[in-house]
Amino acid sequence: MALLSWKVVHDGKTPPPGEVVRPGERLSWGRTAGLGAQHVVAMFGATFVFPIIMGLNPNVAIMFSGIATILFLLIVNGKVPSYLGTSASFVAGVAAIRQQGGDSSDVTGSILVAGLVLAAVGVFVHFSGASLVHKVLPPSVTGAVVMLIGFNLAPVVAGIYWPQDQYVALLTMTAVILFATLLGGFWARIAIFLGLIFGYVISWLFDGIFGQITSFDAAAGKITTHDRVSMAGVKAADWIGLPDGTKIVDGKEIPGFHAPTFSMTFILLVLPSVIALIAENTGHVKAVAEMTKDDLDPYLGRALLGDGVGTVVASAVGGSPTTTYAENIGVMAATRVYSTAAYYVAALVAILFGFCPKFGALVTATPGGVLGGITVVLYGMIGLLGAKIWIENRVDFANPINLVPLAAGIVAGIGGVTMQFTDDFSLGGIALGTIIAIVGYHLVRVLAPAPMRDALAPGRSYGDGTAIAVGRTGEHASLGEGTVEGGAAPPAPRRDTDDSTRQP
Repeated sequence: MALLSWKVVHDGKTPPPGEVVRPGERLSWGRTAGLGAQHVVAMFGATFVFPIIMGLNPNVAIMFSGIATILFLLIVNGKVPSYLGTSASFVAGVAAIRQQGGDSSDVTGSILVAGLVLAAVGVFVHFSGASLVHKVLPPSVTGAVVMLIGFNLAPVVAGIYWPQDQYVALLTMTAVILFATLLGGFWARIAIFLGLIFGYVISWLFDGIFGQITSFDAAAGKITTHDRVSMAGVKAADWIGLPDGTKIVDGKEIPGFHAPTFSMTFILLVLPSVIALIAENTGHVKAVAEMTKDDLDPYLGRALLGDGVGTVVASAVGGSPTTTYAENIGVMAATRVYSTAAYYVAALVAILFGFCPKFGALVTATPGGVLGGITVVLYGMIGLLGAKIWIENRVDFANPINLVPLAAGIVAGIGGVTMQFTDDFSLGGIALGTIIAIVGYHLVRVLAPAPMRDALAPGRSYGDGTAIAVGRTGEHASLGEGTVEGGAAPPAPRRDTDDSTRQP
């Protein structure tokens, strides 16, 4: 298939039931544009929610999600249809950077280095094969890292977002839970987006009914009396323009385009996120391979490289980290249209959104209580996805190789244990927890008795010697912006269906 050239199939019309449109094919441009719009809606909520949480500019994030998607499609030679939206995996590391006094330049510099590492891993995987990734990051370790990334964020919800408006947070949280579980299908996949709208409306109604609220204001850093919803920044913003320069919108400092700065201390805080990105991309490639019935293993390295390049390009100008999005897999599963042409359309639409400062100001004005209700669900789901990886891969915690080092790493990461090496350098939180989990696992595996090591093989358990029925390990679960894969050299995955528990 030549890049940017697609074969028109089914006379450009909607394919009959059961028929598919492959990555190198397309329908009419009108129908392709409609499919592209669906992909925009699917990625939209998470792609601009996470930049707000990380204190970055949503306009820049949306714009460069489109640019990163185009770069990704070019690097994978159009074989892996995917949209690259904002990654949730970096939220915890970014929160730690800001808690230690780092600014937005420190954040984007650290993310850029993580992107370079991911790109390097992609090049290595491309030439050496994917098996090494599964050996270094088996399901037990991957699940532990994902779990501590999610649960490490609990203090952020409790200390920053929830106290701003506990009742709006409670109602928004309840709405997200109900939307995700009761609506089903596509609407359940965008439950976060629907919850955001619901929270906005509730906050506006509360302002009209109860008046201003006196609570902790994250933008001011103290308790103030203020409106829940303020449209002053939205009214002042232009309809068309570049997200250039740092601006104060409704008391919040929002950086525009800016250059990154680099600090080893801060870089170490976000590097564990690379493990989650490797898992997400691996799961995405395997899911698409199952749906398209193509052998995409040779393109796993390219996919990792593409995501790494997208993250580097975005963060180099102040944008957010990127990852493949599970929400868009859901759109493909529902429509059976895997055409990369639709993703190019979605990417171009996202780039156009980036040129609307008024849109960015509207997103930035999201009330703190609404973010409290959304993040309490999102962060918890990120953590529980680690447990999901363990369950799907039948990780045997009767085996001390799995149990002991991972338990130590998780508690060290979530509990905020810190190792102070010098006055200027320390390790703690996710970084320290990840190091303990990975190094501890492989060290113990080398030193452990042979029966204990042998019990790690698929279909084996430690203790009673009975075999465990190994299920499919290609199943994937969403982080809000992508898929998490826990399999060690897994077989082809199940198709993603509408009754998935994937979170928008």
